[in-house]
Amino acid sequence: MSSSSSKILEVFDNPNVERDFVIRIDIPEFTCLCPKTGQPDFATLHLEYIADKRCVELKALKNYIWSFRNEGAFHEAVTNQILDDLVAVLDPRFMRLKAIFNVRGGIYTTVESEHRQKNWLPRDIVSL
Repeated sequence: MSSSSSKILEVFDNPNVERDFVIRIDIPEFTCLCPKTGQPDFATLHLEYIADKRCVELKALKNYIWSFRNEGAFHEAVTNQILDDLVAVLDPRFMRLKAIFNVRGGIYTTVESEHRQKNWLPRDIVSL
């Protein structure tokens, strides 16, 4: 296999550091294990961020996400861990991670977590 799971998040320089622009990444195949039963939990992750100096490299992100496949984690904990790990390497102006977990026992779980850089303010919304 040409790639394997890894906790290493690689980055590259933001090519347009002077501008706030939104990067949206959808990850439909997130898997971790239920820490109580050991059964797999499946989720779709929706990542949105406004980069500052760095952007995340997508293959490294894929391998990072893959690294959770055999780890037990509560939905709330794993969502916040992923956000914290990304914030640690990117220091984005803004980042939001929404994890929509598939049904288990008749219950759907959605966890949404955000980070804002100190003193960063979003631009005004333009409605046309």
